[in-house]
Amino acid sequence: MSSNLNHKMPTTEDLERAERLHVVIEALCEVNKRFPVVVEGKKDLQALRKLGLTGDIMPLHSGKGLYDFSEELAERFSKVILLLDWDMKGDSLFASLTKNLHGQWEEYAAFRELLRMLCQKDIKDIESIPTLLLRLEGSD
Repeated sequence: MSSNLNHKMPTTEDLERAERLHVVIEALCEVNKRFPVVVEGKKDLQALRKLGLTGDIMPLHSGKGLYDFSEELAERFSKVILLLDWDMKGDSLFASLTKNLHGQWEEYAAFRELLRMLCQKDIKDIESIPTLLLRLEGSD
């Protein structure tokens, strides 16, 4: 047990949320072995690596425009997983990418929605998920 007085014990609800997040992340790890995950930037990529993803993770901000990036994705992969943040900028990028990718993202759209739901109002970005998990589990 930590001697830190600010360290609070996780509630049952926190632990259940952490467990559900782990289940979603494990499923994401499996799908990522076959299909790439598209994220906004390098910090998101690093967070997903920390969570155990080993497949292709492609940051959007790689110097290409959104249309060219989408075209290259569409040529290289039959399906993609869009994991953009759920803030205004992320929602806007998500909307643009979904138009450009003509359905190649739909099968795995649930990952972003599940993460958004499980993270609730605590965080709005992919890069914060590892820290949120530690907090929910009481290991921060």
